[in-house]
Amino acid sequence: MLAAKKTPSASDLKPAVSGGSGNRLRWTRIKNTIKSGLANPVYWIGLLAFLFLAYTIVVPMLEIVKTTLLWKPQDVRLSPDANPGHFTWFHWARVLSSEMSASMFYKPMLNSLSVGVAVSCLSLLLGTGLAWLVTRSDMPLKKTIAFLAVIPYMLPSWIFSLAWLTVFKNQKIGGSDGLLQAVFHINPPDWLSYGFIPVVASLTVHDSVYFYLLVGVALSSMNSQLEESAGILGANRLTILRRVTLPLVLPAILSALILTFTKAMGSFGPPALLGLPVNYYTISTMLYSSMRNRMITESYVLSLILIGISVVTIYFNQKMIGRRKSFVTIGGKDGRRSLTSLGKWRLPAAGFTMLFMAAIAIFPLLLLVWQTFMLKDGDYSFSNLTLHYWNGESNPKIASGEVGVLKNQGIWLALKNSVVIALIASTLAAVFGLLLGYLIYRGKQKQRLLSSWIEHISFFPYLIPGISLSAIYISMFAKPTWFLPALYGTLGLIILITLVKELPFTTRAGTGAMMQIGGELEEAAQIQGAGWLRRFTRILLPLSRKSLISSFLLVFVGAMKEMDLIILLITPKTGTLTTLTFWYAEKGYFQFTDALILIIIVIIMIMYYLATKLGKADLTKGIGG
Repeated sequence: MLAAKKTPSASDLKPAVSGGSGNRLRWTRIKNTIKSGLANPVYWIGLLAFLFLAYTIVVPMLEIVKTTLLWKPQDVRLSPDANPGHFTWFHWARVLSSEMSASMFYKPMLNSLSVGVAVSCLSLLLGTGLAWLVTRSDMPLKKTIAFLAVIPYMLPSWIFSLAWLTVFKNQKIGGSDGLLQAVFHINPPDWLSYGFIPVVASLTVHDSVYFYLLVGVALSSMNSQLEESAGILGANRLTILRRVTLPLVLPAILSALILTFTKAMGSFGPPALLGLPVNYYTISTMLYSSMRNRMITESYVLSLILIGISVVTIYFNQKMIGRRKSFVTIGGKDGRRSLTSLGKWRLPAAGFTMLFMAAIAIFPLLLLVWQTFMLKDGDYSFSNLTLHYWNGESNPKIASGEVGVLKNQGIWLALKNSVVIALIASTLAAVFGLLLGYLIYRGKQKQRLLSSWIEHISFFPYLIPGISLSAIYISMFAKPTWFLPALYGTLGLIILITLVKELPFTTRAGTGAMMQIGGELEEAAQIQGAGWLRRFTRILLPLSRKSLISSFLLVFVGAMKEMDLIILLITPKTGTLTTLTFWYAEKGYFQFTDALILIIIVIIMIMYYLATKLGKADLTKGIGG
């Protein structure tokens, strides 16, 4: 009898498949994957972008941490245990637990925390209230108020410090009379002229605008049906605001709160102008003083502490929002928005808001304009007016012989440097931000790991206060590194640090722009044989024009008024208008300081006008609006 023919089972075939031929198939797939990646230009661009971000952000951070944990040759004069090049906690202990810790760290830290909390809370009240009135109420003159609200954003934060000094300066500390003392014969007390209250007031006026810009977008996009339903059920206006409106815009409020807190903590200009004359130090001004006194390693420790505080605040922000990171305010149904009627308070609200906005946006400018024509400080009479500080020749009796602004070659050089830095940095930041946004959004579909790393690293400069980042860059670029020469003392370093600092904002703007452009447009061009560079320049750039111009404008404004970020990096040949204003303010030549500020404002206003007319950018609709 013939035996039945056995049919081979899957288990019988498995060894044949998982043997040599199986290994060859796996290697073939790996090789094809690598070959496909190498042939994809997006992979190479993403890899280059990652290396750039790592070199300009991660490496400097690691370098500064390493510096604080090693003995330096100069430490021999500070400790007999110093062993250059070896590990030590000495520098951290010197900052945190030595005889100088109270004056160098704990008092400045307490002052910084107090300023940060006060400014963020007051900005919350002012900015959120203004955003609600402009976007959710029937208050008249809203377009005018919205424009006035944007003006403080375009001004340096320390302009309000100078305006505060002009009004409240007293003879005891300031050396000349302020407006109150000269005109009304009121002698302001020291605590009103300098210290905590002036610093908080000047920063609040400037930073409350960020609340308006960020919260205003969320409020303007919110559907009013929930508010109307609550009203139908009998809830009063206060209950609707507290139980419906505010919870819906909570993510925007918390983001603005954290942004304002970290900005106030790391702010340098107002604490320097209003605090240093009475030895009121914050962490940022103490860091600056430490750098100037050649206590480099200690200043790096202070920088890391400031960064740590920023990281902790961001972490708590995420915890407070919870897993629900987006409270939906726009739905697929009816998106209409009805305005809340203010009733009899409609006109008073508009009048009070107009007066308040004029007081913080127009009055400081008028005051500074007047002061540029004052021959002597403290004399506000018409007989004291002069054009000397604008076009006067050198006079040893006036400002140590400084030539008028329009004839001063040093000021013209600073003007040229400021414009060059702002134009180059804003152009590079806008384009590079769009490119990173493309890599992040498109890369999530193909190179998720690379895309994720780029997204996280590009956000990190947001956590680093400006003066801390400049301290890091001094360590990084004071000497040749790898393929780069020493950049310290060049405009290239200032452009680079401005580009890196603005990446968190331009990258997110670029990501938002890419999310609005369908992938089928690029795929159709690719089918027609267009390479990636051609697709990017002929399709993506034109379609992202509005986002590009908005990013350019934001960076340009920030670069023109930037001082915290570059105050440690400038040299006589690379000084800018902002750093020159600080130098004149330190000398007490406030007419020159005010004149330079007015020049900065004129340049910013011209660029803002061009961006709104030619590029249709509109900051009055908020950041991201």
